[in-house]
Amino acid sequence: MSRRAPTVWIVLSALALALLVVFLVWPLFNLLASSFATGKGTGQTGWARFFSDAKYLTAVGNTLILGVIVTASSTVIGVTLAYVTARFNFPLKALVAILPLTTLIVPEVIAAQTWLMLLGNNGIVTRSLGNYGIDLPSFYGWPGLIIVMTFIYYTYVYIGTLAAIKGFDAQLEEAAQSLGTSPGRSVLHVMIPVVMPAILASSLLVFTLVVGNFAVATLLGHKVLLLSVLTYITFNSEMGSDPIMQSTLASVSIFIVAVTLFVQRWVVGRKRHEITQGRGAAPTRLTGLRSALLAGAASLVVLISVLPLLTLVVGAFTLTRGPVMYWGQFSFASIERMLISAPDPLLNSLRFAATATAIGIGFSVIVSYLVVKKKNFLTPAIDYLAMLPLAISGTVLGIGLVITFNTGFLAMTGTASIIVAAYVIRRMPFGVRNASSTLYNIPSSIEEASISLGVPPVATFFKVVLPVMAPAIAAAAVITWTTTVAELSASVVVYSAGLETAPIQIFRLIDTGLTGRASAYGLALVVMIIAPIVVATRFFKIDLFQSR
Repeated sequence: MSRRAPTVWIVLSALALALLVVFLVWPLFNLLASSFATGKGTGQTGWARFFSDAKYLTAVGNTLILGVIVTASSTVIGVTLAYVTARFNFPLKALVAILPLTTLIVPEVIAAQTWLMLLGNNGIVTRSLGNYGIDLPSFYGWPGLIIVMTFIYYTYVYIGTLAAIKGFDAQLEEAAQSLGTSPGRSVLHVMIPVVMPAILASSLLVFTLVVGNFAVATLLGHKVLLLSVLTYITFNSEMGSDPIMQSTLASVSIFIVAVTLFVQRWVVGRKRHEITQGRGAAPTRLTGLRSALLAGAASLVVLISVLPLLTLVVGAFTLTRGPVMYWGQFSFASIERMLISAPDPLLNSLRFAATATAIGIGFSVIVSYLVVKKKNFLTPAIDYLAMLPLAISGTVLGIGLVITFNTGFLAMTGTASIIVAAYVIRRMPFGVRNASSTLYNIPSSIEEASISLGVPPVATFFKVVLPVMAPAIAAAAVITWTTTVAELSASVVVYSAGLETAPIQIFRLIDTGLTGRASAYGLALVVMIIAPIVVATRFFKIDLFQSR
């Protein structure tokens, strides 16, 4: 590859960097700058108020405690289930192995809603047990937050750990056992150190997701002060927003996630073990009581995981009268009302998500190609900024966009464009990561051969490189779509009247107690998520997880 990049690639790099600076760096800079401003009524900066008010410190403390508890519980469940699935054969193993992935297609707002339908004050289980004189403690607050977030996020640990265990060379354990080490000790002292980086990476990802969680924290938090909820309340207060404090709280969230990611890189780097890829261990077939107990325990975890999806389907076809749901009496009224009387949220979700996916994938492909194949003095900054949204919660990003584009020549607040912009930025890393992984595997000699035959560099990209990238681009598009159409935390901050999306509508309906109608929108949203996954995997044979 030539050391001097053609002018066209330099120009594209400059344009890509400019867009990242305008729509990502500028909003974040405005957030941080605003936190150091002095309030007119208080005479204090946002940081001075933050450290002097116990409410804010309590919210940060509660968020960190919740993050640690959920991360620990998710890690225990995820690692245990991954080890059991990888190392043993037992009844129902096929379902146990695949069903946890359903948590990835159920948006968090729907998961919170369906858990409330089961264990809320008027939930199915709560009322059923109440008829027998058994009163369950309130599901709101710490119990609900910990349970729901654990069964949402343990799947991330499960996937990462399962891949690591299956890729571990079982001959290392066999060698240890041949020297007299017991099977249990060989697992602890040989396998665990090797797969530990994957476990730590997945666990710290869970921690960052808990810190930035908005839907579950808002619907189930009750009197538990949490940073994400307090940030949103400060932004959306009926008494008028507090720009300085909303920026300060958003900056605290960014700082926590940034420190977590730094710790992740440091710990994983120190704990890395390099081994030659070998054969994985053959699963041990269990029989008798051990098989039954293991199958029962694993199936229970998976059953709890899929309960939200099952409850959602039933709730969408249950007869309702306002907030009252008549379980066992089926009706299409909620579905009909959604499709006939109020389809706009669904149409908005389709429109905004489709636009954002098209723009985001196009931009991601160009950025990936520049970073991997056309390196120049600008691409290191592009590479870093393209991954930066992974460290920013949707609420923080939304507030930054509103502050930045509320006025001026790029005034977008109150329009659909700011929603699309939030979606593109928030999900851009998915497209960049998928496209880059494929580009690393494309030899530069293919492009050079095309150029040597007289095809210009840009034409070579479209005729040679892009067709090879097609499967990865399709996978990135599906993943971007499924996460974008379910986006709540950013869109609930930037949307305006008439631009409500399906997740926002679900959030509002749950808040007013109309869970039947919320279930109908939830079911439609799940169908919108599953449909492209089915088409991509069944008809186009695309492996959506090949580059993740």
